Amino acid sequence: MKYPALIDYKNVNILRRFINFQGKIIPKRLNKPKLTYKQHRLLRKSVKQARYLGLLPFKTKDFF
Repeated sequence: MKYPALIDYKNVNILRRFINFQGKIIPKRLNKPKLTYKQHRLLRKSVKQARYLGLLPFKTKDFF
């Protein structure tokens, strides 16, 4: 699976893999599929764009 082709602000299912339950972007060093710096930068930009457009939440509800 080539992530640069899939990383897009409209592809919310892929972006959800890279944010934790609080809605924070998971750091590059902790990602399961190892992303390059360039791919992670594209991911950050796409997540922020999706949040701005309302496709992803800025924060999620606490589960406690």
